[in-house]
Order: sequence, then structure tokens, then C-alpha cells
Amino acid sequence: MTTRSPESAVPWYVWCAVVAVTATMVGTHWDIAWHRSIGRDTFWTPAHVAIYLGGVLAGLSCGYLILSTTFGAAADAREASVRIWGFRGPLGAFICAWGGVAMIASAPFDDWWHGAYGLDVKVLSPPHVVLITGIIAIELGALILILGNMNRAHGGERRRLNWMFLYVAAMILICLFILIFEYNLRIYMHGGRFYRVVSMVAPIVLAGASRASERRWAATIVMAFYSVFLLLMLWVLPLGPAETKLGPVYRHVSTLIPSEFPLLLIVPALILDLLWARTASWNKWLQALVGGAVFVAVFVAVQWPFASFLMSAAARNRFFGAIYFDYNLHPSSSYVRYLFVATEPSSGEFRVEMGLAAVFAIVTTRIGLAWGDWMHRVRR
Repeated sequence: MTTRSPESAVPWYVWCAVVAVTATMVGTHWDIAWHRSIGRDTFWTPAHVAIYLGGVLAGLSCGYLILSTTFGAAADAREASVRIWGFRGPLGAFICAWGGVAMIASAPFDDWWHGAYGLDVKVLSPPHVVLITGIIAIELGALILILGNMNRAHGGERRRLNWMFLYVAAMILICLFILIFEYNLRIYMHGGRFYRVVSMVAPIVLAGASRASERRWAATIVMAFYSVFLLLMLWVLPLGPAETKLGPVYRHVSTLIPSEFPLLLIVPALILDLLWARTASWNKWLQALVGGAVFVAVFVAVQWPFASFLMSAAARNRFFGAIYFDYNLHPSSSYVRYLFVATEPSSGEFRVEMGLAAVFAIVTTRIGLAWGDWMHRVRR
């Protein structure tokens, strides 16, 4: 197989995959803001267009890549591909193409569902499950597509692909947090369940990305992308006007309602980068044990007091975003009154949840390390 020169450009299909991932994440946050401020409108909202644009772009670009590799590619491109159902192409392209098809297939299902049952009560309605499965497939496919090129590249091309890899890893983490955002609101940040749920998601991405990237500050970079993206959503979305079209309406809304201020995960990510640089030679379970415990301890130490700040008058501004409320939030709700909700009725149950948070952080860190080792070997 021929090796590309250090100055080779990033392949066009990798750029298409990254743009598709970005479009789906921007569109998803835009759609959530739309539902929180306007309610269910027509299917062809700008947010939906952005989401499905990502699916179409991923499906078409990767479908073309598979067909061109199968029927007309050079020997080195075919060598750097896998064979599925008689077709050849990079593994990530097959995953991306399937994700695009799943997303497009979910569109009429979602439109029918809302017509039959109205506004979704929960995020995970059946059509949304199909849609989110497709989005995750596109993101994982893009990640593997980047890895197949990155692990064969050298010099400047590898560095550029490495940055793209860390960016897509951050988008995967953002997508996972969308699935559990109902448990991660600021009113729950003084409860053990909040820390357990975060510990079930974040360490696997941080450990996996760090292991596969091999950059000294990989976890910190992932969380920097995560933080910047969510801050942009927090600051930009309210610039869009909104008028509620679905009842009951308890609060007057005039702008799109964004998600909350991002979690301070960049602090434990920074500490983990420093820790992993000093424990690279350790047994992986020992690394996971120490890393998981450190993650929970540092995250609690920074997020707990920051949650108190978010409930204070000092956070009630556009920068921190504690001034935005859904149109259907009752004035007596804890969220509107800036009151923490006790997710555990006793101190004993709180301690159990915090213990589970540590256990999950250790296990997911270990899974992330194994996942990262696998990603490091991806060549196709």
C-alpha cells in the first residue's frame, strides 16, 4: 500500500462527514430550543432541515465513496477498505451511510407520530430513537473514517486529522448528553443521581479519545470543543425570535430557549490528562481505578459550588443563561423558583448514589481505555 506524503490534504469525504456531524448537532440543539419556546410547528422547520441535511450529506457522500471504491478505486484505496455485501469502502463510510439512511427513514415516522400523538412528552419517543440512532451512527462512522486515515497518515495530515478526531469525539459526548439532559438540569446538581449519570457517559469518551489520539491534552481538547459548542448555542440561539404556538402557556417567550451552561467537565479532563501522562505504564485496571475516582472527586469539587452559583442572582443573565425558561413551566416549579430538587430522600441513599458514581466512572474509564486501544488499530 502506498503512503501519502506528510503534506497530503485531508480527504474530501472526511470533511463531508465532519460537516454532517456539525449540522446534526446544531440542528438538534436548535430543534430542542424550538420545542421549548415555540412548541411543535410544521415538520419543515429550519432546525429539522439542518438535522436532515447532515443525514443526507453523510448518506450521499459515503454512499458515493463506497460505490467509487467498489467499482473504480485504485489498488491502495481498495486495500484500505473492508468488504460488506459485495461492496468495498472504509468501515466508517458504511456506518455513516447506514446512519444517514436511518435518519432519513425517521423523518416521515416522526411527522406521523406528532400528527397522531402531539408533542413528545419525553425525548426518547420511537421516531426519535430511530433518529438518534442514525445520528450516533453518523458520528461513530465519522470518527472511524477519520481514524482510518489518521492511523495511516504522518506529519501535518495526521495532526489535522487528530484535531478533527477530537472534535467529533466532543460531538459524540454532546449527543450522549442530549439523551440524558432531563437528568442533568441545574436543579439536580446537588443530588447523587446527577453525578452518577454523568459518570456513566463522560469518562468513556475522555479515556477513549485520549488513548486513541495520543495527544498530551486530548481529554482537555475534547472538553474545550464541548464547552465552546454549548456556549455558542447558549449565546446564539436566544438571538432568534420565537412565539409560542402550543399550550398551556405559563410564561411569555419571545426568543428561542437554549440549553443550560455547559458542565465544568474541562477541569476533571485537565486533571486526567496530567494523571494519564504519569500513569501510562500502569496496569489498565489500576489506571481506571485511579482515573475514575479522580474524575468523580474533581467533578464534584467544581460542579457542586458552581451549581449553587447558577442558582444565584449573579447567574441570571445572558452569559450564564439562568434567565431562560420553557413556555410551559409552571411558576410554582422548582426550576422557575431556583430551588434544588432532592433526588435522594435520605443521606444514606445519597451516599449510595455517589458510590455508584465512582463505580461507574471506574468501569467506563476502563471501557474507554479498551475502546481507545481498538481505535488506535483502525486502518480501514
